[in-house]
Amino acid sequence: MEILNTVAALQARTETWRREGKRIGLVPTMGALHEGHLQLVRAAAQECDVVVTSIFVNPTQFNNPEDFRLYPRLPEADAELLAPAGCTALFLPAASDMYPQPSVLRFDFGPLERVMEGAHRPGHFNGVATVVSKLFHLSRPHRVYFGQKDLQQVAIVRQLIADLSFDLELVAFPTVREADGLAMSSRNRRLDAASRAVAPRLYQALQLAQELVQGGRASVEEVQAAARASLNSTPGLELEYLELVDAQTLQPLPEWQPGRTVAVCVAAHLGGVRLIDNVVVAYPY
Repeated sequence: MEILNTVAALQARTETWRREGKRIGLVPTMGALHEGHLQLVRAAAQECDVVVTSIFVNPTQFNNPEDFRLYPRLPEADAELLAPAGCTALFLPAASDMYPQPSVLRFDFGPLERVMEGAHRPGHFNGVATVVSKLFHLSRPHRVYFGQKDLQQVAIVRQLIADLSFDLELVAFPTVREADGLAMSSRNRRLDAASRAVAPRLYQALQLAQELVQGGRASVEEVQAAARASLNSTPGLELEYLELVDAQTLQPLPEWQPGRTVAVCVAAHLGGVRLIDNVVVAYPY
């Protein structure tokens, strides 16, 4: 596995691969890798000739400076995990190389970014779209791989690809979970023992909502109320949002829409760490 530390090195390598007719897979990450990331790398290795994994803690997508400062950074350990998973090249740039001058570009994804993560993290998706666009231009992938845990991010990137006519395919993989149901996340490393013991309650609330949706008897408001109540009663957990939305548009559901798929999305703070999760479920009628 090569380690590429500069934009120029990545461009040179991917241009060579393109000339050789190789299919390029890209797995964008911010590092502190876990099994969810490695699943994406393995899938890319199976479906593509070469795999680029980027590790870059992107400053422009953090609206909380403290969150950016505390985000786990483990490049040496990450590199040891990537090679056995099938990564061909690790792109590990400095912020000064990715942003040689401050970015003034502004993306607007309309209603898609005015709900949930977009509403609670102003500027977040502008930063995501900026760095992802840079990675697409630099690595020129045929396929890019994301996890469903960041459901709204996947929708934003899908819209970005469509609107800017990037010639690539987005592949989304289901959320990978710990044995107790907690969605794997780099931020989980920051949970202390007490918070880690409570964290699975997020998934339990989503499962409760999923069961009520599949039962077909409760209203949207009743499902939301039940799931929110289960979290609001959890000591030390501060619920930011729990929403039932259309799984395609991510817009709130005023009522059930037969034949449509529902996403139940949650964000909460626990022990000073912000966690998100979701489940996608088909309404049965």
